[in-house]
Amino acid sequence: MSRTRSVMSSALGVDRRTVLAATAAVSASAGVGYALRPTDSQAASGRPPAPVREAAAAAGPSAAPLAPYTRGTTLASVAAPRAGSGYRRLGSAAGWQRVVRGDLAAPKSGRAGRRTTLAAFVQMTDLHLIDSQHPLRLEYLRAASEISWRPHEALTVQGAVSLIERVNSLRAAPVTGAPLDFVVTTGDNTDNNAHTELDWYLTVMSGGRITPNSGDPRHYEGVQNSGIPLYWQPDSATRDSYKQRGFPHLDGFLDAAIREVNSPGLTLPWYSTVGNHDAMPLGCYAHGDSWLAEFAVGGRKLMELTAAEAARLQRSISQDRDPRGTVIRDLLKSRTRALRTVTPDERRAPYTPADHLRAHLDPAHRGAGPVGHGYTAGNLAEGTQYYTFRVAENVLGISLDTTDPGGHYNGSIGTAQLKWLDATLRAHRDAYAIVFSHHTGESMSNTRPDPARPGERRHTGAELTALLGRHRNVVAWVNGHIHRNDITPHRGSAGGGPFWEVSTASHVEFPQLARVIELVDNKDGTLSLHTTLVESAAPHRTDFTDLSQTGLAALYRELSANARSDGARLGGEPKDRNTELVLPKPRKER
Repeated sequence: MSRTRSVMSSALGVDRRTVLAATAAVSASAGVGYALRPTDSQAASGRPPAPVREAAAAAGPSAAPLAPYTRGTTLASVAAPRAGSGYRRLGSAAGWQRVVRGDLAAPKSGRAGRRTTLAAFVQMTDLHLIDSQHPLRLEYLRAASEISWRPHEALTVQGAVSLIERVNSLRAAPVTGAPLDFVVTTGDNTDNNAHTELDWYLTVMSGGRITPNSGDPRHYEGVQNSGIPLYWQPDSATRDSYKQRGFPHLDGFLDAAIREVNSPGLTLPWYSTVGNHDAMPLGCYAHGDSWLAEFAVGGRKLMELTAAEAARLQRSISQDRDPRGTVIRDLLKSRTRALRTVTPDERRAPYTPADHLRAHLDPAHRGAGPVGHGYTAGNLAEGTQYYTFRVAENVLGISLDTTDPGGHYNGSIGTAQLKWLDATLRAHRDAYAIVFSHHTGESMSNTRPDPARPGERRHTGAELTALLGRHRNVVAWVNGHIHRNDITPHRGSAGGGPFWEVSTASHVEFPQLARVIELVDNKDGTLSLHTTLVESAAPHRTDFTDLSQTGLAALYRELSANARSDGARLGGEPKDRNTELVLPKPRKER
């Protein structure tokens, strides 16, 4: 641990993991700048926050040497399908080695003995907690594409809880041995913008009991007990298309999937970033259609389409032809006789951005803190979902909102937020900055106007990348959305500085990963970002007779490994997994 980091915690005179951000909310909503404490955050306002200040206390005695902690990481071992064809069981394989990347700066010998830790944290992304019985789900697109429905969708809560258990078990950072500062999620925490999913997500993260069921409290009502052979029917003897590939027949699976689950909640402070699936129904339809909102909570559900019909609907979404859901609304209206009866449930209603903020600010979901998990009363007052927070001494976190409320799953950023980001980076020019968002630079191609701000221009990922590259203090841009491990060097512009863009695979698709990131000063004119992937705590091997919470979490991983034929590519290349990313230390601005 760096000596200045340990001094700050004691200088505050409080446990840094339980400091609350209530005062931050008041200051932010009033537009007052202040120095952020390690667990404080500040909402976007008319002016950027005040520059980060160093702790005034003198450094104490040197801490004992810290030891790397690799247990439970993919350095130690990884889940891998066994050899064979058809449905493949999982086992343990050798871990992934670390790859040193010198794309932006040459690594210098002896740096491991010189380095000082600046920050260490965990990124979780694309949890996609799914209400799998929701009437508005698009399972029937499976007729056109195997990646449109997942046979493990009823187990997202069990899988997420197991990931929480893994993160809680990490006693230190895997390279430096430094304590972990916090956890950040980078969006798509929910799947269908439903209140059920939002409540499950916040309870999983903060701790408590969740019943991952909606509609009829007594039994499951969805495509997996529909008898339709397009979907895996785990409890039935139906020879569905998945059982033909070797998927198992599991008596009692669906009853087990909707049983109560207990989450310990994260023991670290955690921060939340919004994604398109959090912001819009189905991750792609703008709010405002009252008929679709009523259908979401009603008692009818479409479960089947022909391949041709599914392909047409899929094209309307992927080609951005239906941002307001007109095509799907007309489709559902035309299939009245094909709709199946399910139990209505008001909890499935879509939530608004204001609902999203209020739920995070609810004391019932405080967990390890901070209150609001980055969002503040200032966000609620100003209708924004972006903010700053203190990562560590001299390191600032910036969480962006890259969703486009006008519709479609690709993102963009509005002018007001872009100007705020520029001003914030200038105000903190002497602090290292780590930027968090849901979308990657390449997936920010949707510049449809925000209905709430119709006159405001929207900006692409290329424009955001260029802005970040003009600031010397930006060291990393951490994101998700593409469900694939991918690390990209950005060289910056003249007068600016290079930075790394780190995209992490989702937790809903195999290999179901999160990422530990450590920022260190090598004391030789360079910095390094060490990235280490982690899996959930569930065992690699599964037991088809074990339908306990842990057994289902293990099945969640194995089913996902067999869900799609191209799943291996989502793990990325070795250079995108466990890495050391070297970059030059930013020059001080005059």
